[in-house]
Amino acid sequence: MERMPLPGYPAGAFLILKREETMMTTSQRLHEAARPIWDACLSHPFVTGIGDGTLPVEKFQYFMLQDYLYLFDYARVFALGVVKARDPELMRTFAKNVDAILGGEMNIHRTYMARLGISEEQVFAVKPALDNLSYTHYMLAAAESGGPMEIVAAILACSWSYAEIGQVLAKIPGAADHPFYGEWIRGYASDDYAATNQDLIDLMDELSKDASPAQLTCLEEIFVNCSRYELGFWDMAWEMRP
Repeated sequence: MERMPLPGYPAGAFLILKREETMMTTSQRLHEAARPIWDACLSHPFVTGIGDGTLPVEKFQYFMLQDYLYLFDYARVFALGVVKARDPELMRTFAKNVDAILGGEMNIHRTYMARLGISEEQVFAVKPALDNLSYTHYMLAAAESGGPMEIVAAILACSWSYAEIGQVLAKIPGAADHPFYGEWIRGYASDDYAATNQDLIDLMDELSKDASPAQLTCLEEIFVNCSRYELGFWDMAWEMRP
C-alpha cells in the first residue's frame, strides 16, 4: 500500500492507494520502454520479407548462420545464471533453458541448414559478424557484472521480441504455410515457444519484485540496449554485413 498526502488537508491526512494501481510490473515497464524499437523490428524489411515470402534465400541463409552462432553465446548467458543463482530451483530453471536452446530452438536452424546443404562443421567455419559479436559480448558483460535479475533482462529482449514477431507473422494469411519460411514462423509462433517466453517474463517479475528504483533503471537499460541490438541484428542480416 502507498500513502499520498492530500493537498489542502492537515498534515498526516493521506489517501491510501493500492500498489498495483500506481505502478507497472517490471516486465510491463521493460516492454513499454522497448516498444518503439520492437515496432521498428516488426516493420523491418527482413521481417516483413519472411512474412510475405519475398525475402531472398541468401539473406535468410546468412541470418541463420549468424543466429546459430549467436545462440551458443545466448546459452552461455543462461549458464551464467546457473553459476550465479543461489536457489536450487532457480539454478534448475536456468539449466532447463540452456537445454531448451541447445536441444530445442537450435533444431529450427539445423533443419534449415540441412535443407540448404550446410553442415554444422561449415557453420563453425563462419566468422561471427561484428554486430553479432557486439551484441553477445554486451549480454555476457551484463551477466558477468550482474546477478540473476540482470541476466534475465539481457535474455528476455531476444525471447520476447521473437515471440511477438512469430505471433504477428503467423496472422498473415498463408504465411505459416509458406513452403520455405513457414517452418520458421510456426516455430516462433508455437504454444511451446510462447510458454517458454512467458516463464521468462514471470521470472523477471519474480526476481525484481523487491528491486530498488536504481536497479529497475539498470534492468530497463539492459533490456532496451538488447532490444536495440535485436534491431541491429535485422539490419546486419538484411545488409549481410561482415
